[in-house]
Amino acid sequence: MRYYLDTNILIFILQKKYDDLSALVLEILKDYSNLFYTSSVAVKELILLHRIGKVKNRRYKTESKILSELKKSEIEIRFFNERHFSQYAELAIVEGHKDMNDHAIIAQAMSDKIPLISSDQVFKHYISQGLDFVFNKR
Repeated sequence: MRYYLDTNILIFILQKKYDDLSALVLEILKDYSNLFYTSSVAVKELILLHRIGKVKNRRYKTESKILSELKKSEIEIRFFNERHFSQYAELAIVEGHKDMNDHAIIAQAMSDKIPLISSDQVFKHYISQGLDFVFNKR
């Protein structure tokens, strides 16, 4: 099966914070038959969080080290494209949820018809619009 990983899941994987992953998500990640993707939007967000010091890890002193670790982890970066923008334009925004990066990541997963794994509870409100969502309950 294929899965998109949200930014928070990428952080847990890169920082090896497996205690922050639910049993279900760990099971999915350990299944070698699964394929893992992340949105270029999530990677952009991850790089920004690293630059401003919100994500710190001694192993990854530069953003290029983060990118090489993603590659080693066999997480494929999928680029946001025109089809994703069409889904983004159609997405009904949940009241109070104003994060444009989240909206883009959700739209991309919906457009590609790939389940999205995230710790962000607000994502469940997009299930009614077609998001296949796996919640990482911490």
